[in-house]
Amino acid sequence: MNSQGILNYMSPEAKSSLYRNGKVLTRRDLEGSDSSWIGVNFKEHEVVINDGRSSGAATLEKQGFELIEDDMENLAIDFFDNNAVLFDYYPRCVDIVKKATGAQTVYAFDHNIRSAAGKKSKKMITGGQQVQGPAHAVHGDYTLTSAPARVDQLSKPPGKNDTIRSIVKEQGSLVSPKEAGHALNGGRFAIINVWRSIVPEPVEINPLALCDASKVHPDDLVVFEIHYADRIGENYFAKFNPNHSWWFYPEMNRTEALLIKQWDSEGGLAKSRGKKPDGDFLDSPCSFSFHSAFEDPSTREGAPDRWSMEVRCLAIF
Repeated sequence: MNSQGILNYMSPEAKSSLYRNGKVLTRRDLEGSDSSWIGVNFKEHEVVINDGRSSGAATLEKQGFELIEDDMENLAIDFFDNNAVLFDYYPRCVDIVKKATGAQTVYAFDHNIRSAAGKKSKKMITGGQQVQGPAHAVHGDYTLTSAPARVDQLSKPPGKNDTIRSIVKEQGSLVSPKEAGHALNGGRFAIINVWRSIVPEPVEINPLALCDASKVHPDDLVVFEIHYADRIGENYFAKFNPNHSWWFYPEMNRTEALLIKQWDSEGGLAKSRGKKPDGDFLDSPCSFSFHSAFEDPSTREGAPDRWSMEVRCLAIF
């Protein structure tokens, strides 16, 4: 059943941008929380959000997202223990992404738990960071600059605050310099988010809406800078475009995983450096999918809060 949802886009006055310009940014602390915002002005838009369970099969390759079956009922993982996630769940995510993409090599390198209740109570992941709230803003997690920069970072020794540090091998980095060089110089790489519910109850509150990548135009993009203590990351926020097509999967549960393309260097928009949209490249994969949490007006009263985990994986082809 389709839903009507309110999504937060950047205001029409925001200047479209493909590259960093110091106009739209936040400063993020070591717990992953934003302490200040500059130039971030949202405008609400009501949109139709299609029921992905009945609207046809979206694919990671073309729309930028795909729902798969992945039964975890008999897999006992404490998602609130950082080492359990790193050593027990990361390998499963690697296998999922390998199978879905056909990539030669996949590395899981980062994760978050999101819950409004967990954010409010300041719940901590043992050995990790604080639980984050659902992101109620239309965004993509990487940009023309930050996606290749992340690959390069993963080929170097991790910083003291990187959650991946305890599983880095003797080479001193997650990805070998040779692999990174191949990916960044003529090879193909993709960053895929493995998103799922981590509690027995299905997702009802703050479900995730996903935008068909083929409907996104470069003029929709606004660089959002994230200033950390030791580096600057980048996301893309979105300006409203009536051509955007939104999907969601009602009541996702632990037996399902949602794969979200965060960046693909072979995507049309990516390869053209933002000069053309993915929709102009019928024989190429898409570059990324915008996404956002939203409030589903059909959610029943008293529904349990969403507790979801996202694991970012680097696929090298």
